[in-house]
Amino acid sequence: MKPQNFPEQVIWYSIIGTYAFYFLGGLYILGPAIAWILLFYFIKKLWQQNETTPEAEKIVIPLAIWLWIAGMIIEEVALIAGHLDFNLGTAEIIKSSIGWAKGWALMAIFPLIGCLPIRPQLLYRATCIVCLQSLLYAPICIFAYMQHLPATLYTSPLKIVGGPGPEFFQVSLYGIDPGNNLPRWSLFTPWAPALGFVADIYFLLSLQEKNNKWRWCGIVGSIIMCLMSQSRLALLCLPIVLLATWTIKNLSRPVFLILMGFASTVTGIVAPTILQVIATFSEQVKSSRASSTRVRAALWEIALQRWREAPIWGHGIVERGPKLVENMMIGTHSTIASLLFVKGAVGFIAFAIPMLYSFIDLLIKAQKNKTAAVGLSISLVLIVFMFGENLEMLAYLYWPGLVIMGISLQPQHFSINSHKTYVLTKAIN
Repeated sequence: MKPQNFPEQVIWYSIIGTYAFYFLGGLYILGPAIAWILLFYFIKKLWQQNETTPEAEKIVIPLAIWLWIAGMIIEEVALIAGHLDFNLGTAEIIKSSIGWAKGWALMAIFPLIGCLPIRPQLLYRATCIVCLQSLLYAPICIFAYMQHLPATLYTSPLKIVGGPGPEFFQVSLYGIDPGNNLPRWSLFTPWAPALGFVADIYFLLSLQEKNNKWRWCGIVGSIIMCLMSQSRLALLCLPIVLLATWTIKNLSRPVFLILMGFASTVTGIVAPTILQVIATFSEQVKSSRASSTRVRAALWEIALQRWREAPIWGHGIVERGPKLVENMMIGTHSTIASLLFVKGAVGFIAFAIPMLYSFIDLLIKAQKNKTAAVGLSISLVLIVFMFGENLEMLAYLYWPGLVIMGISLQPQHFSINSHKTYVLTKAIN
């Protein structure tokens, strides 16, 4: 598997170089950098496109991606409006806009990049390679904890570029959960739950790899990453998304619909027992890390209450919370709470519309298109994690999934034949 054009080269070396950039402390810089570089490349190719451009090389931007572009621009408008409402000043607007360019903007740019002739197989193989690297790095991190070595080795001087926090530029071997004093690992991500998030995305991509050895490296590596993160949401998300995707893919099959009808009848009979089991399991999950559950619930409640102070445009920025939430920032630990608190109803709607439209579009395409089914799985993971993470803050890590979403939203996508020329093919496997 070798990259055959400029965007593939950028994507390939950026993904397989994940750990190299992490040790340099530049991973947070890499994601936005490649996004904007490839965006300018995209604009150049689109500008050069005319009626003489072969059909096989023409760039087509589907409606779903136009909605993402419009939605993320509106996020910036909402951000500026919130700043103006609370008189936060020009310097703060510039700082927050830079943050937008490194966060929310990526939610539109990477799917847009998927409109370029990029083979999804290239991303599948690259993520498998990162999973193998994680398998090799994991024992070192576990050994470091067992030998009581320093948890954080160093903070990269690249932190001078600015970011959400120093953890985005730190090289850490392990972390300690303050709730139970047990170790958790984040590997190349800023915190452990983020590793679980990325692991779920990488697992779904690794499943599509054709080479058995690489596929198993990807599957095992992503599962190990998920287990090391000890993220409850990540562990629950994976089986839920796999089951949901499989169910949705088979909705158009008569036999499956008949079986679903039979299953719904049986489920109705044993529903009380099932509900009791779910309730018991939910309580066990919450109690396994009770302090974290309490803080997250309080942050959610405070964000919703404070949202009423600025329902249209939001507060513009996150604010430090009270002692009740360990002084954590209001507007974090949930994309929904963040949007409502920081950008108000306008920001929330600007995100919800492209997310919902993409999900419906992929749901329809997934009935006959294997690549679209992968994109559907990615969108389901994003929907699940928007309740527990700030999606825009971690886009620099899970961006390969966003590129796959962009590819899968295409009615057709490019592949490269043995003569290394672009041929427009149906994306049906």
